[in-house]
Amino acid sequence: GTLRPYQKVGHQWLWFLSNLGIGACLADDMGLGKTIQVISLFLSLKESSSTKPSLLVLPASLLSNWKSEIKRFAPTLQIRFIHASELSKNDLARLSKNPAKAFSGIDVVLTTYGMLLRQEWLTEMEWRLAILDEAQAIKNPTSQQSKVVKKLKAQSRITLTGTPVENKLGDLWSLFDFLSPNLLGSSSKFKSFLNVLEQREENRYAPLRNLIRPYILRRLKTDKTIISDLPDKVELNVFCGLSKKQAVLYTKSVQELKNLLETTLTGMQRRGQVFSSLVKFKQICNHPSHLTGDGNYDPKESGKFERLQILCEEIASRQEKVLIFTQFREITEPLSSFLAEIFGRQGLLLHGEIPVKKRKDLVDTFQQENGPPFFVLSLKAGGTGLNLTAASHVVHFDRWWNPAVENQATDRA
Repeated sequence: GTLRPYQKVGHQWLWFLSNLGIGACLADDMGLGKTIQVISLFLSLKESSSTKPSLLVLPASLLSNWKSEIKRFAPTLQIRFIHASELSKNDLARLSKNPAKAFSGIDVVLTTYGMLLRQEWLTEMEWRLAILDEAQAIKNPTSQQSKVVKKLKAQSRITLTGTPVENKLGDLWSLFDFLSPNLLGSSSKFKSFLNVLEQREENRYAPLRNLIRPYILRRLKTDKTIISDLPDKVELNVFCGLSKKQAVLYTKSVQELKNLLETTLTGMQRRGQVFSSLVKFKQICNHPSHLTGDGNYDPKESGKFERLQILCEEIASRQEKVLIFTQFREITEPLSSFLAEIFGRQGLLLHGEIPVKKRKDLVDTFQQENGPPFFVLSLKAGGTGLNLTAASHVVHFDRWWNPAVENQATDRA
């Protein structure tokens, strides 16, 4: 493989900061090749005769993607996986007793956030680099996952994320608490700092931008000076009317919520009920059967199913491919069955219960030119890290709470 010019810049930047022992956040948009820039960094470390292995922590769904990319672009790298899909329990137990011996001659060790929680001996080792992929996984500084990750010992730390700020600026603090502890002060001091910035009338967040700029490299796909051979992204919001059955269920559910809020609920109970009702409303809007669980899923009873049919009939007539995202695992199969009738052939399905070993095969099958025409994915399982570039259409069947998460999913295509 040959690095694009901006990828060479990324490689040189990562190499420079890691040699200084400074934390770095590579925050390029999805599709600009964060993976390939890090692989090239691993190769440079190998050529420099680095004796310590580096640790790469990632979501389980991306293990096979990294494995295939390293095999394709850097077959000389010696890698070792710490995960149940690659190691038996006995092998894992033996390895944990003498990791220094097991990792002798290894360039990169790959594990998942979940395994790091269960194999805390990984936090006791000294690594050349500690790298987090989809680093928004540590955005919550109080979670056990974030606390364990921040115990890692390394000469330098790197985070990879297309969304350095996913929900709020506190996400950024948690990232930097891993990358460069104390740069942004304590959590409480950072909040005080933000309060001061919010009082400013002009260039409100300029001091924060200036402070973190040396440690973040972010390039956007919309920047034609970075990459000019990508088609433009066209977004369309479609409003779907409710069927009669949906309207009856929706009105009834609203009235039930109103009665509860006016009579029996107080404090946190009210918040909990509002949140659960929002989920309930979303289910009704998807299909009445999504709420009732009767398994019927008659397309005529849902405005969304009817609109999806119109969209996908057009896509099928062009012989193009589409990704369908939903936040609900339970509706993935009804959607898949419905779309199989429209396209006249079976598609693919990915949700959190699909084994990690099988996910790579699903992606590879979809990416083939004559592969299935549609892929139904749950947003949390398939919304980050997967390369599904065979698709030129993306449908969010229901909306996630956070636009940044939706954009990550859209950018799979």
